[in-house]
Amino acid sequence: MRVLFLIITGLFFCQLAQAQVQFPESTTSDTVAISEITVDSIQLLSELDLTQDSRLDKMLKWHIEYNRRRDGMDGYRIEIFSSSALNGKEQALKKKVEFLSLYPDVNVYVKFRAPVFKVRIGDFRTKKDAMKLYNRIRKNYPGAFIVPDIINFPVLKTNKYERPD
Repeated sequence: MRVLFLIITGLFFCQLAQAQVQFPESTTSDTVAISEITVDSIQLLSELDLTQDSRLDKMLKWHIEYNRRRDGMDGYRIEIFSSSALNGKEQALKKKVEFLSLYPDVNVYVKFRAPVFKVRIGDFRTKKDAMKLYNRIRKNYPGAFIVPDIINFPVLKTNKYERPD
């Protein structure tokens, strides 16, 4: 069995070695000007005839609509409270007020997905960013943990030389 595997693998690599493309050597210089590349690529794109299935356009439009309705992006939040008790909403709102009194600079979200009320904090694009706040709050909220969530889009800052229109 091993011998058969080695033979097949050897044949595969031989085919791969023969499939390499050899480009002719440049006689003038090894470097090519960027302007030549852009002109050649523009000419190539103008001569390109693209034929594609109409279903690809439908899928692209569906994807754009889906992302527009989603109202956010993939990211991470820290969950500090979760309860399915009868007074879960009141507990969640108390936990939100408690957290905001300790950390007023962090966004807090109360979410309900039947039958559980959850309190999640922050809008982090990466898990590393969420870990920074997690390490800060771990002492006050030992049961907190990082969860993937749909976060709000980050606020874009304008540069000082741009006019705020």
